[in-house]
Amino acid sequence: MQGETDPRAVIDAIKRAVDDHDLEALAACFHPDYLSEQPFHPDRTFRGSEQMRKNWSQIFWSVPDIRANVLRCAVDGNTAWTEWELRGTRLDGAPALMAMVTIAGTDGGQVVWMRLYLEPVTPGAGIDASVREHMAARRSGATPGRGPESDGGRA
Repeated sequence: MQGETDPRAVIDAIKRAVDDHDLEALAACFHPDYLSEQPFHPDRTFRGSEQMRKNWSQIFWSVPDIRANVLRCAVDGNTAWTEWELRGTRLDGAPALMAMVTIAGTDGGQVVWMRLYLEPVTPGAGIDASVREHMAARRSGATPGRGPESDGGRA
């Protein structure tokens, strides 16, 4: 991967490595001092490509048919904004579907830093129910998903 300077080429290499389940090729896409941040989960921040290797080794093992789909990618200088879909089947036979948006800074054909917004895709009761649940939880001080099912139509 070194030598490539176009961030889109780095994103393409990451996608190929994930689809091929090639941990070495994936690791080559990341700088040894890589910084990973997940703003919704700040406790998941880490520095260093070794943790990235550990994470993806576990992902490749637990979702052996995982595939990456790049839905959209925009580049500004050395930064790539990418929308991803990660899909496969877990070892227990359950489907795995994750939606991810990444903002990645690249240098010398490697990702130097990345901000990840990654969540499982789950079925739900629709937007109206979701808004009611989140607003009811906010009013009661509870965590969304743990509060009352309905607020009696006041949302």
